[in-house]
Amino acid sequence: MNSFKIISLTHKLAPLELIGKLHLDENHQQDYLGGLKIRMDLKELMFLSTCNRVEFIVNTDREISTVFLSDLFYSVNSRLTENDLTQLIEKTITYEGDAALTHLFEVSASLDSLVVGEREIITQVRKAYEFCNLLGLTGDTIRLAIKQTIETAKQVYTDTDIAKNPVSIVSLAYRQLRSLGIKNNARIVFIGAGETNSNMAKYLKKHQYANFTVFNRTLANSEKLAKDLNGKARDLSRIEDFNEGFDVLITCTASQDAVVTEKIYQSLLAGETQKKVIIDLALPSDVDKAVIESNDIFYIDIESLKKQAADNLLKRESEIEACKTIIFQKVEEFKQLFQERKIELAFGEIPKQIKYIKETALNEVFAKEMNSLDPQGKEVLDKVLSYMEKKYNALAIKTAKKVFLEEDL
Repeated sequence: MNSFKIISLTHKLAPLELIGKLHLDENHQQDYLGGLKIRMDLKELMFLSTCNRVEFIVNTDREISTVFLSDLFYSVNSRLTENDLTQLIEKTITYEGDAALTHLFEVSASLDSLVVGEREIITQVRKAYEFCNLLGLTGDTIRLAIKQTIETAKQVYTDTDIAKNPVSIVSLAYRQLRSLGIKNNARIVFIGAGETNSNMAKYLKKHQYANFTVFNRTLANSEKLAKDLNGKARDLSRIEDFNEGFDVLITCTASQDAVVTEKIYQSLLAGETQKKVIIDLALPSDVDKAVIESNDIFYIDIESLKKQAADNLLKRESEIEACKTIIFQKVEEFKQLFQERKIELAFGEIPKQIKYIKETALNEVFAKEMNSLDPQGKEVLDKVLSYMEKKYNALAIKTAKKVFLEEDL
C-alpha cells in the first residue's frame, strides 16, 4: 500500500483560480496523461478534476518530493510561472498508503467537498476512473481502490444522514439567484451545455423560467439542452453576433482561457445598461476579470458560495463522525482485501506450473504406462489428476493467505 499515493490540491488550502491552472478537460487528458504517466515513471495514474479540486491518484515507488511536484505540475501546464509553481507546491497535500485511501474515501463520501453531503462527487470519481481506465492508465491497485471507494460512499449515503436534504454548488448558486428577485420572464443565456449547466437548467425550468438561449462549441449539444428548455441553440463561435440582450448569464465550460472577454460581454449587452447577473461555475473561471471590474453586475462564482457552503457544513457536523467510523472500517477491510489480492497475483503462476507438471508426467515421464491403459482407464486417471490439480491450487492459495495475513496481524 505504500506505493498508493494521492497528490491533492483543493479549495481548503488553495484559491480556486490557482487550482484551475491544473485543470484538464477530457480532450487534454487524452493528449497529456499517457505521456505524463511515462515521463513521471508512474505504474498507474488516475486524474480527478472538479470545480474545487485537482487530484492525482498514483501508484509509484517514487518519493513525492518538491522536485517531483514541480515536474508534475509543469508537465500538466507548461505555461506556469515560477510563482505559480511555488504556490501550487505550498498548497498541495500528499497522502500515502492508508492515509491516501482514507482521503479518497472521504472525497467520494463528500466529507472533503466544498458542499458536504453533495452526491455529485461520487459520480465524478467514478467517471474519472472509467476515463483513465479507458486510456490504459490504471491497473489492479487503483481498480481495487476505486471499487472499495464507490462501495464506501454508497454505505455512507445509505447509513448516515450526511446527504439528507442534499445541496450542491448548483443549488447554492440557484438559491442566490432567486434571492436577487429575478423574474420568470428574465432572458437567460447559457454558455456551455455540460452537466453543471444542465443541472442549473433543471432548477430554472422547474421554477417556470422560460426564456433561454444556449451557446456551446458543439452545436448538437446546444440543441439538446435548448430542446429540453424549449429555447434557442447557438454556436459559441457566433456569440459576438448575438444582439438580443440578456438578464442572466450562466457559464460553465472546460476552457483554459476566459470565454467571456470584455469585448464579448459588451456584444452580449447589445447596448443595454441595467445591472446584469452572471453565474460563473467554471474552473478556471470563464469570465475575464476585466468584465467583473468594469461593469455593473451581480457576480456569483464558486468562491462567493463558500460561506453558504460553510453554513451547510455546520448543519451536518453531527453526521461526520458516523461517516468517519464507516470509512475507518472500510479502510481496514480494504487492507485485507489488498493483501489477499497480492497473494493471488503472487501465486498466479502456480496453476500453470501444476498443469505443466501434470502434462509432462502423462505425456513424457509415464508415457509408456499411459499407453498400456485402455481408454476408460485413461479417462479415470485424467479425472483424478484434474481433481487433485484443482484442489491443490485452491489449497495453496488458501494456506498462503492464512499464513501471510496472520503474520501481518
